[in-house]
Amino acid sequence: MSEQLTQQEQQAAGEQQRVEWIRSQFQKANQYLAGKGIIPDNVAVTESRYMPPLVALWKLNTKDKQAFWVISGDLPTDHMPFSAAANARDAMRSFSLNWQLKAEHIVNSESVDKTQQDFANLLVSRAQGLYELFEDDALWQSQA
Repeated sequence: MSEQLTQQEQQAAGEQQRVEWIRSQFQKANQYLAGKGIIPDNVAVTESRYMPPLVALWKLNTKDKQAFWVISGDLPTDHMPFSAAANARDAMRSFSLNWQLKAEHIVNSESVDKTQQDFANLLVSRAQGLYELFEDDALWQSQA
């Protein structure tokens, strides 16, 4: 009986960690937008996706009736207008492609220091990971 209880406790602890991770990523996404002068009003929960501990993809609506995709997690936090992607899966692909282009632009610029080169490498690495997630049909079963 105690072994079963321990397993239930572990599941509960795992779920609590998942919820805390999602909450922290939500705060990170909101702070990121606020830093850009965009004040979020609410999140479209059914259109957002969470894949702890890798990535959270948020559809955030603003008080002035705008909407943005915001990505956070174990990668650079970034955003794009909601109109740039019809759903979370397409947004993930768009972030991936945009990051590859940004990395290429950094590498091809006149003066690239080590910090910029490291950031370009990070963008490429995370872009590849996002594209792999985009291609994984099993992750998107619930999305129409």
